[in-house]
Amino acid sequence: MNGGRGRGTAPAGRMTAAVLGAALLLAGCSASDGAGGAGAADTGITQRPEATAPYWVNPDSTAAQRVVELEKSGREEDAGRIRRIAEQPTGEWIGPENPEEQARGFTEAAERAGRTALLVLYNIPHRDCGQYSRGGAADGDAYRAFVDAVARGIGDRPATVVLEPDAVLHMVDGCTPEEYHGERYDLLRGAVTTLKTLGNTKVYLDAGNAGWGHPDQIFGPLTRAGVGRADGFAVNVSNYYGTSESIAYGKRLSAKVGGKPFVLDTSRNGNGPYDGGDPAERWCNPPGRALGEAPTVRTADPLVDAYLWIKRPGESDGECKGGPKAGEWWQEYALELARTGDAG
Repeated sequence: MNGGRGRGTAPAGRMTAAVLGAALLLAGCSASDGAGGAGAADTGITQRPEATAPYWVNPDSTAAQRVVELEKSGREEDAGRIRRIAEQPTGEWIGPENPEEQARGFTEAAERAGRTALLVLYNIPHRDCGQYSRGGAADGDAYRAFVDAVARGIGDRPATVVLEPDAVLHMVDGCTPEEYHGERYDLLRGAVTTLKTLGNTKVYLDAGNAGWGHPDQIFGPLTRAGVGRADGFAVNVSNYYGTSESIAYGKRLSAKVGGKPFVLDTSRNGNGPYDGGDPAERWCNPPGRALGEAPTVRTADPLVDAYLWIKRPGESDGECKGGPKAGEWWQEYALELARTGDAG
């Protein structure tokens, strides 16, 4: 079964430097045209139309910076490909260092641009079962403090939060030892409750993908983890399953959890899943994949709240197939994703 490991937050030090640098730059700038502040002037990246994509485009993202570098070096064709990534709103994965400052920086910048910040929390203790994205908070108290800090950073500003990719799935598939299950359910319920006390925050609890198994296997644990209090759930996070099959999976699961809506990660699903190589690592930097549908709230089904780019295209799934560490930018892979695909 494929849990979609290797989600890929950046290493803590790099995350702090890059994210807080961008956030502090943006914090001192205004954006009268909704372009996102001083970073937009440097990279030329602007916001997408609010009616179709109300989520914030980070004008100082790694992809945006690479566009500038490629243009300066005369690689116009490659710059154009990476621009297809840089121009779309993508998830901002909150790291464990200074989470309050990170959340505040992203949401303040998004609010000034008239958009909603898309945040991903991926810091649950015993994360990823020792795989490429292993780590997480040291214990339950540290995780609760992390969530509280994120909530303070968000405040009453608009935000959409995708909560803990794989955290429920790995309890169901046996990857996370049973001794940790009780605490993990408590932590997830608590995180949903804390975030839903905020006035303008939507919360979607991760619920696996179309290639993992059957909704009957996960709806009970998802309910125990607090999906009833959340705005819905998320499917296909960091994975490659096609939009139609992901919607079918989500609709079957929705029927099991009270008709909850869901969001769908389309960041890299343009060519669907990979069926070659070692089945155990088909999810990890598979070749021949492509960007999927651009982020939008205008979806193919009323149960689908949005197509989102939760995983940032161009960041590695892990040290497989020649890739760098999970979460690090891999330009060759980014260029491959952007050669074909649906984003526009």
